[in-house]
Amino acid sequence: MSGETYTPDEMMVVEAARHLSSDDVCFVGIGLPSTAANLARLLHAPGIKLIYESGTIETRPSVLPLSIGDGELAETARAVVSVPEIFGYWLQGGRVTVGFLGAAQVDQFGNLNTTVIGAYDSPKVRLPGAGGAPEIAACAGETFIMIRQSTRALVNKLDFISSPGHLDGGNARERLGLKGKGPTRLITDLGVMEPHPETRAFELTALYPGVTVDQVRAATGWPLQVRADLSVREAPTAEELSALRDLKARTDAAHQEPHDGQLRL
Repeated sequence: MSGETYTPDEMMVVEAARHLSSDDVCFVGIGLPSTAANLARLLHAPGIKLIYESGTIETRPSVLPLSIGDGELAETARAVVSVPEIFGYWLQGGRVTVGFLGAAQVDQFGNLNTTVIGAYDSPKVRLPGAGGAPEIAACAGETFIMIRQSTRALVNKLDFISSPGHLDGGNARERLGLKGKGPTRLITDLGVMEPHPETRAFELTALYPGVTVDQVRAATGWPLQVRADLSVREAPTAEELSALRDLKARTDAAHQEPHDGQLRL
């Protein structure tokens, strides 16, 4: 523990990065997942193989990409292949150990919405869409989800199912022939959730320092269950915070954005 102050976003990114290892082949989503995956690569998982939807394999960006089409990914990749090869050979071929995704909404079974908020025919918000996330959610060995926690984000019922989690729970994935374990961790800015072994509904397994169970429940849109062996994660170390802040500062400089010391992810 560093004794330094840190933001909820920094705690979330550090915690997510800790769950990756050098043995992983990680299919990375842009945004928070990309930040966490690259932080892991810079710290404890130098051998991790990062794959992005645009066809870049084993990319090692020095700054965070703005999108899957960012030239930084291709310039620092070991190889750039076609999109069909990324999805057919790597993902559907079972070579991706972790899919790392974000979303606008997630439900208790880890299903994701990145399509619309509100009714599909007359939405309140039109979101970017699913892209390759449905295939990642269906085929990766397991999926990690990162999201800032609120009752607007962790909802009892999605406005639209863009990517499958555990569907309606239980053995639904197995019945539909989906590969992989599905979502195994939901990592928020308040704590960590994991699916119940039988129902597959996400339940709280870990808190961050200073966060209470009541806070997490108040920010969850379903009746949240709590594991009996609930733990408290360690605060970010000085090394973790330094690496994350340096990465963000380099990214801001590369994108010609003023950096005032605050982390915006």
